[in-house]
Amino acid sequence: MTTITVILLMLLAVVVSAMIVRASPLPLPLPLVQIALGAAIAMASSYRVELNPDVFFLLFLPPLLFLDGWRIPKDDLLRDKGTIIEMAFGLVICTVLGVGLLLNWLIPAMPLAVAFALAAVLSPTDPVAVAAVARRVPIPKRIMHILEGESLLNDASGLVCLRFAVAAAMTGVFSLPQAALTFVWLAVGGLGIGYVVTRTITLAKGRFAARYGEDGGSQILISLLIPFAAYLAAEHAHASGILAAVAAGITMSYAETTGSALATTRIRRNAVWDTVQLALNGIIFVLLGEQLPHIVDGAAEAVSESGHHSPWWLLVYVLVLNAALALMRFAWVWLSVRFTMFSRRSDGSAFRPGLRLIGAMSVAGARGSITLAGVLTLPVVMADGSDFPARDLAIFLAAGVIILSLVVANTLLPWLLRGLVLPPEPSAARHADEARVATARAAIRAIEARQHELSEGQADAALYAQAASRVMGLYRERIDGRDDGATSADEARRYEEAETALRLAGLAAERDELFRLLRRRKLEDEVARRLIREIDLQEARYRG
Repeated sequence: MTTITVILLMLLAVVVSAMIVRASPLPLPLPLVQIALGAAIAMASSYRVELNPDVFFLLFLPPLLFLDGWRIPKDDLLRDKGTIIEMAFGLVICTVLGVGLLLNWLIPAMPLAVAFALAAVLSPTDPVAVAAVARRVPIPKRIMHILEGESLLNDASGLVCLRFAVAAAMTGVFSLPQAALTFVWLAVGGLGIGYVVTRTITLAKGRFAARYGEDGGSQILISLLIPFAAYLAAEHAHASGILAAVAAGITMSYAETTGSALATTRIRRNAVWDTVQLALNGIIFVLLGEQLPHIVDGAAEAVSESGHHSPWWLLVYVLVLNAALALMRFAWVWLSVRFTMFSRRSDGSAFRPGLRLIGAMSVAGARGSITLAGVLTLPVVMADGSDFPARDLAIFLAAGVIILSLVVANTLLPWLLRGLVLPPEPSAARHADEARVATARAAIRAIEARQHELSEGQADAALYAQAASRVMGLYRERIDGRDDGATSADEARRYEEAETALRLAGLAAERDELFRLLRRRKLEDEVARRLIREIDLQEARYRG
């Protein structure tokens, strides 16, 4: 019962943290508020959560990585693939080697393998945390997409490096040729298994739904189970479950392009996954806060073993570690951005990124939930039953890096982004206009065919013709507005914006009236729920 109570308290802390951030006049980073609430729970309760690293890894990482792979914009990922790959793999390897050696030199009590393990979990970045702290000044889409792509890939590469480092720490043996072969199998096997598992499940559920109908709740539950299925299948085959979860998410995004799922299923599923992401990310940080008092004690003990008896050395370690990570990232971003990103403008002229752009992308590399989840999965004991060396110190340093990197991003990123000029992006509006014209013409053809099908042999065929004419008129207005040139397209877009605003106002009034009738008991609950849901779906459509 106590465990259930603590879990409920953590979920409540996630909710309260979001409310505090929204209500606060100050730009508080959500992860820091969650860590503080977790520490408050620890101080108010004598019960401490005992973490099982394997269970923790399974419960938290697969769904988060799956969702990243599912939702990341693929076109933008491919457009800047050179920059993303350099930062996701090259920077990770340099971070593991450079920071690992620095940690081993700075803290002799931390074995080299453990230092490499800590450096590996510090290499992934978290764009979700950056987006949360940069709400005051939106991050340009091009930069955000690069950060998302980098995060998706360096999550996988960093956690794979963590696996090698932990294995070396547990066994005391590391063979480079054997590690290379193992890495190939981890990567190829993990990616392949993630694809096969997801493809098989989506095809099976699609055929079942086509034959027997679609149940939205079951479809949502299947999507929640896919990352765990891919992860467990890959781990059973001794491949990378992390890469399998990422591959499963990317495969899911392509499987969804068939549009076979019902609109209501997609709306509900997105809401469920948003909730899952909020809960998992939040619980990770709340859990860190809950573990923090015990971690600080263990870290202070590890510091004393290094010959430094003052606990203030913990702060020195965190500052040195953050400085090393920042300098390494700035240098790597400078090289990557300068030679691969924005190398040419659309008119063919060269574009040279300035220090503000490089600084913004460097500061935006804050650490977050994946780093925290990875470091919390360090083994508690060695194979011989002894304590894992410097585990609490590693967790404390990771927590310090997360907190300080978020504070720095919260302070500097809005200033660096304000007024930042980037090369113009390809016109998304033109492609959207072309797509709307194409879809309108397809809709008119389908309406005409459906009208003839419905009115054939009917005495009131004129009724169907009138209804079809009214519906097709809306699509013809869209086509006429898009085919008259740039000025007409702009006018049509403004007209649609005005029409959308009026429709939203009408929908809001309809919903308010339904609630009023429901409160006065002039409408049955079931009927009210159905009508309100219809209005909600229409509003979701117009809000895009």
